[in-house]
Amino acid sequence: MDIGKYTEKVFEKIKHINEFGQEYWSARELQKALEYTQWRRFEELIERAKTACKNSGFNVPDHFADVGKMVELGSGSNREISDIELSRYACYLIVQNGDSRKEVIALGQTYFAVKTRQQELIENYEELSEEQKRLAVRNEMKKHNTSLADAAHDAGVIKPMDYAIFQNYGYMGLYGGLKAKDIKERKGLKKSQEILDYMGSTELAANLFRATQTEEKLRRENIKGKAEANNTHFEVGKKVRQTIQELGGTMPEDLPTPKKSIKQIDNEQKKLEDLN
Repeated sequence: MDIGKYTEKVFEKIKHINEFGQEYWSARELQKALEYTQWRRFEELIERAKTACKNSGFNVPDHFADVGKMVELGSGSNREISDIELSRYACYLIVQNGDSRKEVIALGQTYFAVKTRQQELIENYEELSEEQKRLAVRNEMKKHNTSLADAAHDAGVIKPMDYAIFQNYGYMGLYGGLKAKDIKERKGLKKSQEILDYMGSTELAANLFRATQTEEKLRRENIKGKAEANNTHFEVGKKVRQTIQELGGTMPEDLPTPKKSIKQIDNEQKKLEDLN
C-alpha cells in the first residue's frame, strides 16, 4: 500500500452497517487493511485487545462477535473460515496494541481513538450545539484529568509543583512549545481564569485526546519517574499536534477564544433547566 494512500478512507471503506443500523468491521478485512499477512499473528493482537476490553469492564462479546465467513477456494469450491465482527471500540483496542511504527497502524490509532472517544464519552455528540459540545467535552476533561493525575502519581509525579510541570510538558507538546502561562497570555486571560474554560470544542477535544492517551500510555507501559512521565506527556501532545497538522486542521494555539466561559454556559444551562 502506497504511503500517500494512508487516509481514514482505508477504514471507512471496510466499515459495514448491520440490520440494526450498527456499524462494525470484519476482522479479516481489518487484518488486510493493517497489513498483517498471517491471520495467526493478527489473532494474537485480537486476544490482547479482548483482554484490554475485559480489564476496562466491558462485555467482550458485545465488541468481538465470532461469526463464520464463506470464502471461495482456488478450485472453485467454498469453505467456511472464522471471522469476528468488531465494534469501533474493538478496532480501537486492536490498533492500540499494534505496532505503531507501521504507518497504517499509527493512522488507525488516531482514526479509531478520535471517533471512539466522541461516541463512547458523549452521546449524540454531532447533534449538540457548539456551547453544548464545549460543556460536554469540558466535563469529560475534568474526569480524565483526575484519572491522568492518578496515573502520573503512580509514575512518581507526587508534589503539586511536579504535577504543574508535568501538565506543562503536555501543553508544550500540543501547543508547539507553549506553556500554560504562554497560552493564557495568548488568549488574553487573567491569572485567575482557567485555560480549559476558554477553549472551543475543537481545542477541548484535542486536549481530551492528549489527556486520555497519556493516561493510557503511562499505565500500559508502566512508566516510572518524573522525567519519563514528563517526556511521555510531551510526546503524546506532540503526536496529537502532528495528527492535526496531517489532517489539515488549525493548530490549537491559533483557534479562536470563545467569549463565554464554560462557567457562564453552565450557569445559563442550569437556569434554563430551572425554568423548565
